[in-house]
Amino acid sequence: MYFLSGWPKRLLCPLESLEQPLHIQTDPQRAFFAVLFPSQLSIWYCRPSVLIVSYKELAKAASQFGPYKQAEWRPDSTMIAVSTANGYILFFEIPPARDKYLYEPIYPKGSPHLKGTPHYKEEQCAPSLNLEMKKVLDLQASITSLQSMLEDLLVATADGFLHLIHWDGMTNGRKAINLCTVPFSVDLQSSRAGSLLGFEDIYIRDMEYCATLDGFAVVFNDGRVGFITPMSSRFTAEQLHGVWAQDVVDGTCVAVNNKYRLMAFGCANGSVQVYTIDTTTGAMQFSHKLELTPKQYPDIWNKTGPVKLIRWSPDSCVVMVTWECGGLSLWSVFGAQLICTLGGDFAYQSDGAKKDPLKINSMTWGSEGYHLWVIEGSSSSNMKSARNTNNEARQFGILQFQFIKSALTVNPCMSNQEQVLLQGEDRLYLNCGDAAQTQNPRNTSAHSEHNHSRERGPFSDGSLDSQGLSTLLGHRHWHVVQIHSTYLESNWPIRFSAIDKLGQNVAVVGKFGFAHYSLLTKKWKLFGNITQEQTMMVTGGLAWWNDFIVLACYNLNDHQEELRIYLRTSNLDNAFAHITKVQADTLLLSVFRDIVILFRADCSICLYSIEKRSEGLNPTASIQILQEVSMLRYIPHPFLVVSVTLTSVRTETGITLKMPQQACEAESIMLNLAGQLIMLQRDRSGPQIRDKDNNPNQRKHLPFCAPVVLAQSVENVWTTCRINKQKRHLLEALWLSCGGADHRKPHSFLSRRIMLPFHINIYPLAVLFEDALVLGAVNDTVLYDCLYTQTSAREHLEVLFPFSIVERTSQIYLHHILRQLLVRNLGEQALLLAHSCATLPYFPHVLELMLHEVLEEEATSREPIPDPLLPTVAKFITEFPLFLQTVVHCARKTEYALWNYLFAAVGNPKDLFEECLMAQDLDTAASYLIILQNMEVPAVSRQHATLLFNTALEQGKWDLCRHMIRFLKAIGSGETETPPATPTTQEPSSSGGFEFFRHRSISLSQSAENLHSKFNLTKTLSMPSGPSGKRWSKDSDCAENMYIDMMLWRHARRLLEEIKLKDLGCFAAQLGFELIGWLCKERARAARVEDFVCALKKLHKDFLWPFPVIPASSINSPFKNGKYKTAMGEQLLKSQSADTFVNMEMDTGVSNTPRSRSWLGTISSSQREIDTVSSHGPHMQDAFLSPLLSKGDECSIGSATDLTETSSMVDGDWTMVDENFSSLSLTQSELEQLSLELASKGPHKSQVQLRYLLHIFMEAGCLDWCVVIGLILRESSVINQVFSIMQSSDIDGEICQNIKTVLPSTFIFILIPFLNIIKPQIQKLNEIVEEQVQPEAFQPVNPSKVPEQANPRAEESRTSSSHGTNPQSDAGSSNASRHEEDKAKTEDEDSFQEGSYDCVVS
Repeated sequence: MYFLSGWPKRLLCPLESLEQPLHIQTDPQRAFFAVLFPSQLSIWYCRPSVLIVSYKELAKAASQFGPYKQAEWRPDSTMIAVSTANGYILFFEIPPARDKYLYEPIYPKGSPHLKGTPHYKEEQCAPSLNLEMKKVLDLQASITSLQSMLEDLLVATADGFLHLIHWDGMTNGRKAINLCTVPFSVDLQSSRAGSLLGFEDIYIRDMEYCATLDGFAVVFNDGRVGFITPMSSRFTAEQLHGVWAQDVVDGTCVAVNNKYRLMAFGCANGSVQVYTIDTTTGAMQFSHKLELTPKQYPDIWNKTGPVKLIRWSPDSCVVMVTWECGGLSLWSVFGAQLICTLGGDFAYQSDGAKKDPLKINSMTWGSEGYHLWVIEGSSSSNMKSARNTNNEARQFGILQFQFIKSALTVNPCMSNQEQVLLQGEDRLYLNCGDAAQTQNPRNTSAHSEHNHSRERGPFSDGSLDSQGLSTLLGHRHWHVVQIHSTYLESNWPIRFSAIDKLGQNVAVVGKFGFAHYSLLTKKWKLFGNITQEQTMMVTGGLAWWNDFIVLACYNLNDHQEELRIYLRTSNLDNAFAHITKVQADTLLLSVFRDIVILFRADCSICLYSIEKRSEGLNPTASIQILQEVSMLRYIPHPFLVVSVTLTSVRTETGITLKMPQQACEAESIMLNLAGQLIMLQRDRSGPQIRDKDNNPNQRKHLPFCAPVVLAQSVENVWTTCRINKQKRHLLEALWLSCGGADHRKPHSFLSRRIMLPFHINIYPLAVLFEDALVLGAVNDTVLYDCLYTQTSAREHLEVLFPFSIVERTSQIYLHHILRQLLVRNLGEQALLLAHSCATLPYFPHVLELMLHEVLEEEATSREPIPDPLLPTVAKFITEFPLFLQTVVHCARKTEYALWNYLFAAVGNPKDLFEECLMAQDLDTAASYLIILQNMEVPAVSRQHATLLFNTALEQGKWDLCRHMIRFLKAIGSGETETPPATPTTQEPSSSGGFEFFRHRSISLSQSAENLHSKFNLTKTLSMPSGPSGKRWSKDSDCAENMYIDMMLWRHARRLLEEIKLKDLGCFAAQLGFELIGWLCKERARAARVEDFVCALKKLHKDFLWPFPVIPASSINSPFKNGKYKTAMGEQLLKSQSADTFVNMEMDTGVSNTPRSRSWLGTISSSQREIDTVSSHGPHMQDAFLSPLLSKGDECSIGSATDLTETSSMVDGDWTMVDENFSSLSLTQSELEQLSLELASKGPHKSQVQLRYLLHIFMEAGCLDWCVVIGLILRESSVINQVFSIMQSSDIDGEICQNIKTVLPSTFIFILIPFLNIIKPQIQKLNEIVEEQVQPEAFQPVNPSKVPEQANPRAEESRTSSSHGTNPQSDAGSSNASRHEEDKAKTEDEDSFQEGSYDCVVS
């Protein structure tokens, strides 16, 4: 409602004076304020805050009159009455000085500001005033209170008299009434005349006149409070009657609220009792109380002292209270606390030291409530420092607090909007974000034709069109719009503001005219003709209707009330406005769909229809009157009407199912009469008019029934004009904000209308009906006192006060409604409502909040609850799929003592755990495990933990697995008091689960001898050293660890049997599983390859590795001399992979990059080198298979994205190609096909993973798996390494036999060229198998932590050599080879830049 902004300001006084101000009072127009000193009266101008005139009493007169005490302005601001301590009243006249000004604005040259505008002097210059003492009146008694009443001044004196003095009259116009003769009673209907006061020393301590109640609220010196009203127009003792407030005996001060007819009495106990007058009996009726609670202010709630001052804001929406001990607190009209300076950063410094509260002697509100002027108490230390600075301008203790307020306070038609709009003195705060970013294409056309969907605003289809929830709720900052300075200078202060339904345009109204701003174009539109602006004064507020601004104004030229409509897109000029004359002054204006509703000063309500017409260039809107409703019988004073609006909300009386279309119409008028919500419905008891009749508008002329009171203490009303059949429960509702009491929401269900009261923690400023959200704002503070450490700076306002900011906030209210419906046994309606909101992102939180609140209330209740709600709520939540998560989240956030009560209602946690497992919701099951750990014996926890652990292993939820390992160990070691944390959602790692590849070294370029010695003596392996690896370092012989190991071994065995090597690698890497040691044990059992074909296919598929493919161009050349032409692909395959270990130079630890050579170098290498290499191996003829393409089949190169289980070559026709190197020749197209084949490798990540697995299997001695991976990688070096191990070490004969049986026959159709390369090794294998060497079992040594680095392209880091017959290389092949070598070098450089993997020999 109202919010503090920034730091307060302190006024500088140009006059030297040793006196301190003691009283401050603004004039009725709030353009000036008077400051009273003990012997001086000063008049200040409000904007800018400058001193205009000061009257200093002469010493002789000052001693006669005594110090000044109070001041009161005449209603027309032409006189001030000042009371003194010795019982004198001094009347000062302020004669207007025409065309004399003390201060004028000075603009730079070339400035667009013009001084020739009408009212320029009055608006922009501080006038020159004179103060003349006109009259002195001696009442011969101490004056306790002054109060202006129309043309009279009411004075209370300490001798128990009430004096009525005319402002301009003589002493004969004075009336004195003895209070002892005024009868007092409990109410005005009392049969007895009423008891008199009956005491000699009774007098009025404080009083204030209430115009709408026509009487005085008074506080007597003995603490009693009452209300005195004249029984007739004559103000005499015989015609006065008083009523008591029976419950108040310690009153200190009083302030009245004219708009809501409330009297706020301050009490000595620090509370404020608010009363109203019962209109039927005339008795004082208690309304509510304003008091600090021990929950919010435990240190000071009962130490504030008596209430010192109470001041209502100019718009009567908030009240400011201060106490004798100091401090300020701001409350809404019905008791919602908004601000209090007795707690938080106001009361404590940043180092925790307590501050002294600000003591206040006097305070008064500025214009429109944007400022609060405050005079500090005399004990404040900053007064004393001011006495020492005689040469400088005096810093008096006058502070100016600045406020921003909701537009609802002055323009209640804002209640139809779903945006929060705050208005400050010179700026607007919007929560709708940047319209340019959130704009939807549907809403871009400013001239689009008016239709129902547009009419219902941005949420017509049930979704947020113009701005999403993220825009409304996404951050806590405001979109701040600075009001145009040209408009503000001549029209300050801003009185009304409004925002359109799309949140893209705002309009503001100042003293004269109006202006509007587009958030899309970031531009203001002002009247081009300044005279038109200055001759219209908006009286009843303004509202948006599509692209039109509707406002009620008074035409100063014609002295006529008018209703005007301006088009946003046209120039701001009366020529483009539609103007309708209105009979009486308009007080309030609101728009509902296509109807404008006016409330006028004669207590009548006018309904107008508004229609858009496209005539000429600019569309216009026309208005015609529909209906007039007189409320004179029901409204005692037109000023009491706070808001008026139309709504489709109605009771179901008289509505038949035959006319469902009537639900969309404006059914009822809602009138807030001084906090009393009154509803007027259409009277459908008479004959109904059908749609088929000639005049369809006739239905709108139905009369209204007599008014019905819906609610009391209503501050704001929200309704919506949109329709959504899915969420009709939310949309066909009325929101009532009732201050500190409750926030009530009546709902429409079938034929009943019910009221659902509930508390919310924020002050509501807007309601998002379809999203079940309340939007609001809240004050926050920031301390800057640490910036000022010097002693001289301690009195800075920045040190004394925190910096105040306003933040956006929101709150869900759906759980309150659901709970209230369940309390009323309306479960079916609650279910309908909940299902309609189930798609909201915070719906799970709604269910959790409801369960938590009911549980807390019932489980902590000291008395037994006859009809507990928790079982009903639990049953309700089971209707939703989020039931399991809701229960466990609620339990985890609730103390353990309440768990039994909770699970007695929702079910056994063991059953809920099993439901989670069945639903595959493992994270929720883990949360239930923590519940079970605390509620069950350890054996039950272990049993359920084992179930969850196995399931998590199967699903690859490694994070959860790590938690479960820790959990199981904790159970085993008795550490049940430290339950595991709730696992977070598992995120896939960038390396597919093998996190530590980049920190490992995998060396494949090792000689057979070196590998053999390392294999049998010192096995080394780098395992991850993260948290997951620590579990293997201690408690290894613990039974609990053995229990966990058994489960891990079982899972690893299953993965190996199902040939899920990729999953096995992830499993080992994520959980720190000692894979090598386990493989050594399982080498002859689970780690054997049973089906090589199946294993090969499965690995190709799992690692997205393409099958080998021969390019078609290599076999499409014509035959020559009856012999088949050689396919170059086989030569490339051979030279790519034929890297022998026999001729390998060993390099331990040193980078072998300098001797890294491209495998293509073998083609152009010297003949002598090839001869040397080939002489070591047997001379043989290689066979090569290639498909015939006679059937039109096209051969495609396999890739990682195009994989089949078998190569595309298999289904083709095959023929034998004789190898003949002497007739070798290459064309350019053949070279391109060859380079394409080189690109048919698998993904880089898969290559790294395969090499890692190869390293693991090699060290574990699982040679058959090494062969499979070597075949997939197509590297003869791997096969050579395997055979070298088999020759030189004791290897199981079965493994050798297995490899020998499988290799030549299994892959004949897939890897013929590659098998040709390793044919010598296969022959050696036959010899080994024939020898049948029996293996010796060897045990692996514990792995050592040696950090290494791996290279995925290991074959590039070795010297290359070739097996095969001696080729005769001609010039063509030599050139082609050089060309290929250059291309390969480029590829090598590219691949080297891709990954940072180095290969070193370990």
